[in-house]
Amino acid sequence: MAVRTVLQLGDPGLREIAVRVEDPTAPEIRALADDLADTLAYWKKTTGYGRAIAAPQIGSALRVIFLQLPGAEPWPFVNPEITERSEEKIVVWDACLSFLSIFMQVERHREISIRYQDLQGEWHDLRADEERNLSELLQHEIDHLDGILAVDRITDIRTMCTREGFEKRYRAQSPYATASRESSAGR
Repeated sequence: MAVRTVLQLGDPGLREIAVRVEDPTAPEIRALADDLADTLAYWKKTTGYGRAIAAPQIGSALRVIFLQLPGAEPWPFVNPEITERSEEKIVVWDACLSFLSIFMQVERHREISIRYQDLQGEWHDLRADEERNLSELLQHEIDHLDGILAVDRITDIRTMCTREGFEKRYRAQSPYATASRESSAGR
């Protein structure tokens, strides 16, 4: 268990397509989940941002993501895949631990269904919607597994701004709470 370096925008490792985990119960997968948890906790503590992280962000090209939602248990996902997407889409503010100084608006599906394994290898199905911004969060993290970044999904280049600009101009209209409370931005 360790705090790992988060790859930053421009690092080719962020563009790699992650490979399927053959054995979710393997000790190295549990260690990877622990490293994701430790790294996410560090970023949340030092920046006020971060609810989720994907293995490629710490240089591991495996299909693993980790969520730590406020007030909830740690939530590792192994081999997550989107099985259904709503036709209805939404536009949301997005940022990423791999480029936390940049915010932008992206388009996401309002609701998705996913299938994933836990660390015991059991399969689960989940329907995610706007509650706790779970749908857009999972789409963001699963995109990381496919080498897709939020900057690839920007709706209009004119929405791109610095973190400081977002905080000053758009925070009040966004669903994101301030950094001192729950933070939804900066995966």
